Amino acid sequence: MKMILLGPPGAGKGTQAKGIAARYGIAHISTGDMLRAEVREGTPLGREAKAYMDKGQLVPDEVIIGMVKNRIAAPDCQNGFLFDGFPRTTAQAEALEKITDIDRVIDIEVPDERLIARISGRRMCPLCGATYHVSTYGSSHCACGGVLYQRDDDRAETVAVRLTEYHKKTAPLIDFYAQRGKLLTVNGDAPVDAVAEEIARELEA
Repeated sequence: MKMILLGPPGAGKGTQAKGIAARYGIAHISTGDMLRAEVREGTPLGREAKAYMDKGQLVPDEVIIGMVKNRIAAPDCQNGFLFDGFPRTTAQAEALEKITDIDRVIDIEVPDERLIARISGRRMCPLCGATYHVSTYGSSHCACGGVLYQRDDDRAETVAVRLTEYHKKTAPLIDFYAQRGKLLTVNGDAPVDAVAEEIARELEA
């Protein structure tokens, strides 16, 4: 089973990806993790990517695609894999088609206003790394005593910019995969377990 998980920032892709990978015994491929691993190991592609990252530039598609090609050839991908955070653009999706087939694409849908509330309400502990949400936690201090703070990229105005970018660059992938008959859409504005159950139901239908 070869799958892609789509969804805007804050839709819960990372959480659902871990559950899907465990349920079906497939590799969970986070492009961020893959990129960091290549850079850490000093591979030729990792060194090339680092040169761009050090200048604050985006890593070009051909470098990312090269890493993806290497990653899906790894032994843990023999039973299949799930991409989380890739492809991000139609150009990347077209390049991916040239190196592997994709069976299913799951799009986790959540309204923008819910995403903004979900992300901008997050608070982090600088001491232990715990995460809280203002809707369910009333204190300004973590259980360990640390003073909670809001990350800059969790601020409402920053989230709105990230969502605009998502709708412009990544949302066209929804049509791209729908036209190929591979798209499954689930309601991400539900409890985590309910979303996981809907994904499983859709995949196994």
